[in-house]
Amino acid sequence: MIPKIRRGSRTHGLLAYLYGPGKRDEHTDPHLVGSWDGFAPDPSRDTGADADPKATMIRLAAALDLRVKQVGTAAPAQHVWHCSVRTDPGDRILSDEEWNTVARRLVHAVNLAPEGDPDGCRWVAVRHADDHIHILATMVRGDLRRPRMNYDFKKAQAECRRIEQEMGLRQLKPGDGTAATNPTSAERFKAERTGRAETPRESLREAVRQAVAGAASEEEFFTRLREAGLRVKLRHAPSGDVLGYNVALPGDRNRDSEPIWFPGSKLAPDLSLPRIRRRLTDAPSDTATPRPGTSRTDRSRSAPARTRRIAAVTAERATVLLDEDGDEAAAQLVGAGELLDALAQTAPAATRAELRDAARAFERATRSHIRAENADIRALRSAARGIVHAGTALGRGEDGGATAMVLSTLVLLTLAAARWHSARGHAQQAAASRQAAEHLRAAYRQSAATPLRTMRERAQVLPEPERRRHEATIRAALGEPATRADNRTGTAERFDALAATLAEAEKAGHDPQALLEEAVDRRELESARDMDAVLVWRIRRLADLPAFPSSTSKPKAGTNLTKKAPARPAARTATPAPTRPTTDPHRPAPRR
Repeated sequence: MIPKIRRGSRTHGLLAYLYGPGKRDEHTDPHLVGSWDGFAPDPSRDTGADADPKATMIRLAAALDLRVKQVGTAAPAQHVWHCSVRTDPGDRILSDEEWNTVARRLVHAVNLAPEGDPDGCRWVAVRHADDHIHILATMVRGDLRRPRMNYDFKKAQAECRRIEQEMGLRQLKPGDGTAATNPTSAERFKAERTGRAETPRESLREAVRQAVAGAASEEEFFTRLREAGLRVKLRHAPSGDVLGYNVALPGDRNRDSEPIWFPGSKLAPDLSLPRIRRRLTDAPSDTATPRPGTSRTDRSRSAPARTRRIAAVTAERATVLLDEDGDEAAAQLVGAGELLDALAQTAPAATRAELRDAARAFERATRSHIRAENADIRALRSAARGIVHAGTALGRGEDGGATAMVLSTLVLLTLAAARWHSARGHAQQAAASRQAAEHLRAAYRQSAATPLRTMRERAQVLPEPERRRHEATIRAALGEPATRADNRTGTAERFDALAATLAEAEKAGHDPQALLEEAVDRRELESARDMDAVLVWRIRRLADLPAFPSSTSKPKAGTNLTKKAPARPAARTATPAPTRPTTDPHRPAPRR
């Protein structure tokens, strides 16, 4: 049940709309379901011989405005309180009596007409559809004082949550006042008329978010907005300092052919210029020096792949901070939002839509009443800046593997964000985090399919003793019981990509067992749907292996990767051929 509150100054005008046909003839059988005293005249139910609905509507408006006229100029300029209350499409249809109960509880909750108060404000509830009503009240009490209407929206929301529970309706998640402004009905209707997939407000919000992702200065932020094709208008103080900014979409004009401007604060609370400046206080560096822990091999990779590997390491650190469950981790959510925005605008075409949806969903999870410290998001903002400046990544090769690597980490980060928000009662932010995780999983499956398949193929051509040795190491590290060595079906095959990664790490000079144990101990794995794939990407980061298996490990042409070689005739196997030493499985076999 969703309440929507507005204020106005024309009582009769609002009544005429509520009892009229609607903008699209959507109003059916408009009638009163409740009023301040239960005896208010109903224009649609005046069926006498001399019935005149227009005259009855005038009488109803005059009765509602009676106390407003009595106080004269002391009345508030916007004395009409208008609240529409709508049920979910999946809810049952409420009766008029139930809607009357809903209306009375809401005007009581917001202190317009408390139960038992004879001096409460006058109000009516009009129903012209199955799923919603409109409450109209005039904000002057019987004692000619104004009602105390502080936090009326928050109180109406809280009362709706209680009504949902008591009436068996779908229970929505409580808000905390940090959500972005929703498009108005007029904006949605205009988007439909003009053939837009979304309203200008939503398009501008996404464009501004992407412009601020990793921006190093205010000037760079405004430059990115203009490069994105937006109209930008700055508001200056008499001293010349910039006080704020407005943006507009090209071609989006009002009836006077003027651009429709939106200030940043009307797009989202955290997109106002003061809030953006707070984020830019600790700007990421412009230098391209590698981070500590990166190798010369990493610097030789393509720019998109290199920046994504750095982002994966940074996101994993942020996940650890979120798991520590401290309030200082709020900054990591803001930085993770910028990282997702950066990935969404530079993603390969195959995953771009899912990443855009993930960034849009997670945007709600970045805002709460827990203030983020600017210095705590420097690493994530720097990673986002590197991704933006590296440009669009390819959907194949090392770029594709690095994309899968960072997405695997971001899935766990968003799940950690959901747990962090849930622990603080942030229901909407927790739901947004889980929704973002689902979109990231879909993008990850597309990105990781080819690299993981290639790793599994590498495992199929490993010598059987070596493969069994790595599988034993994996089972010991994960605490799983051993199976028959010749069982290559069922759970054994799931270790193929991990076994191939351990073999590649061993060839690079690492201890496979120590490397695997370090990857397992990094953080929990219970939230991962594919624990083996998560370990694959962790090990490849720890061992500085390519995100996509190198060409040197490809099987020779003509090798059958799925079928075993046929047995040799007995006559030719009388003299056994020399076997490869197990200490060096990659040394070529001796010539016969």
